[in-house]
Amino acid sequence: MVTKTITITEDAYRILKSWKQGSESFSETIRRKGKRRPLSDFYGILSKESGERFERAIMDMREKRNILHQEKRVKLKQAIKEHYHDLS
Repeated sequence: MVTKTITITEDAYRILKSWKQGSESFSETIRRKGKRRPLSDFYGILSKESGERFERAIMDMREKRNILHQEKRVKLKQAIKEHYHDLS
């Protein structure tokens, strides 16, 4: 197997070392930590109430983002209209 040498800071090394399990190599640790996990692995980590608060917060942020996006679209349309009116 081909190997590569990397340089990391001391604090990054401490974090990586703390993630190791048993006699696991650093390469095995990185592979394990970098592996995508199915969403089902996270089922049940939040209480129902926490999950509902989290969902409400996400919905509120999306609503605010949509309002800001719409406001930007209106301003852009107005700026374009004014620009082309000035060219007439």
